[in-house]
Order: sequence, then structure tokens, then C-alpha cells
Amino acid sequence: MDTVERLIESTRELLWERGYTGTSPRAILERAGVGQGSMYHHFDGKADLAQAAIERTTQELRTEVGKLFAGPGPALDRITTYLRRERDVLKGCPIGRLTQDPDVVTNPDLRRPVDETFAWLKALLTAVLTDGQNNGELDASLDPAATASTIIAVMQGGYVLARAGNDPAYFDQAMVGVVALLDRARTDAGRAS
Repeated sequence: MDTVERLIESTRELLWERGYTGTSPRAILERAGVGQGSMYHHFDGKADLAQAAIERTTQELRTEVGKLFAGPGPALDRITTYLRRERDVLKGCPIGRLTQDPDVVTNPDLRRPVDETFAWLKALLTAVLTDGQNNGELDASLDPAATASTIIAVMQGGYVLARAGNDPAYFDQAMVGVVALLDRARTDAGRAS
């Protein structure tokens, strides 16, 4: 792995563990195993490196999640697969955690990829739910956009509860609950599929 890759990957790890405010340039350099000149040779500073790390994290998340939703099957099955996918719950969401960092929220360059990723996820969930309605799988009275926002909010809240209680069961319980609520919108035709 070259120096730039080590810097980006180390920053990604530290942002997830400590957040932007809690990640010092020194910690990044130590984790990457490079000298101080290396960071400033390739990046304008901590914010520039953090932006590259955040953009990498959001792109990887989009690729992974996009593959889950691109698969075949009923809409709710694909959403359930997404909600129950393997993840390190106690570390929290690598994107959602950034919204709790005031230095990220107040910096438009750092906030942009976070905002864009949540907007992308909402649009993706909305599209899958709309497809489910169009296929007769989901009740026509369901509001796909509001439901997509609810799914995201429950998932992010599940991370918070799990971290607060130091128990992934809180996240799992939230996912079981949101899946049960979604199942109530399934039509008889949707249950048969």
C-alpha cells in the first residue's frame, strides 16, 4: 500500500473510531506509519485528507448497498437483507457518526459527501418501495419517501441505542421492529411472492 493509501485508510479508521475532532494529524501519521512531511506533501492538511477519507467511505458504502438492492426479489426482501446485513454495530455507522461531529457539520466540504450519501440512500429506498407498490407487493397508501426516511432514522437510532447500551441486541431489535412495520404494508399479492 502506498503512502497516500495508508494515509486515507488510517484516517478512515480513525474517523470511525474517534470522529473528526478527536482525530489529530499526529494520530493519522502514527497509524499510517509515515512521517509528517508525507501528509502535507499529498494533502493540504487534516481537512483535505479527511474529505478524501470520507468520500472513500461513502463511495464504498454506496457500492456495497447498491449491490444489495440491485439483486432480484421482492422490495421488502431486499430492504430486509439490507437492514440485517453484517456490520460492526457497536462501532456505529461510519457515515452517521460523522453527523455528530460539529467540525464536520460546520465544514461544507466535509459535510457534503455525508449529505449526499444520506440523500442517495433515501432516494434508493424510495425507489425500491415505489417499485414494490407498482408491482402490487405493497399497499398503495404507503408513502415511499416518508417510509424511506423512517427506515434510515430507525437504523441510525438503532446504532445509537446499541452504542449507548454497549449491546448489539438493541440494534437488532430496532431492525426486527422496522421490518415488522414494513411487513404490515405488504399486500396479499406481496405475501404470496
